[in-house]
Amino acid sequence: MSQAVGNTALAYARVWHHVDATDRVLGKLAERIALVLMGKHKPIYDPSVDCGDYVIVTNSKKVKVTGRKAEQVLFRKHSMYPGGLKETPYKDMMVKNPDEIIRRAVSGMLPKNKLRERRLERLKIFPAHRMGILGANIMRSWDDGTLPANFDPSIPTTSETLKMLKEQQQKST
Repeated sequence: MSQAVGNTALAYARVWHHVDATDRVLGKLAERIALVLMGKHKPIYDPSVDCGDYVIVTNSKKVKVTGRKAEQVLFRKHSMYPGGLKETPYKDMMVKNPDEIIRRAVSGMLPKNKLRERRLERLKIFPAHRMGILGANIMRSWDDGTLPANFDPSIPTTSETLKMLKEQQQKST
């Protein structure tokens, strides 16, 4: 007699991840975010099932690009009317709308199918380190992978709070 073991609800549960974009390279950051949004880091990954997690990105205005992309990259959109092409340089977009830069980069890394928009809805981007009430949902943080000894999971972890915890730990020793 064979016994089939199905996927548990816990395996499909969505986890909230936090990413600090300070001094991170845009392409590598977008690739990692796309993998988490798709759910490729889970053992139950299936390309036709939307089993990815939530991602919160903070400090989006501090993201870096390599080479001369800051001078060369143009963001284009068209109103579908004749002469309706609008081009915005990277530097202007970084001042006006830094979260749109990361959103477009992640969108380009996701598969072009019907699940793309649903996956992008789970991406929350903030220009500074404040993330509001969503910070209470965070389960995993990608800052540097280390946690201080006095880490408290009930407190939302951002790069700012981790620095404060490490400073407190150094003062106590």
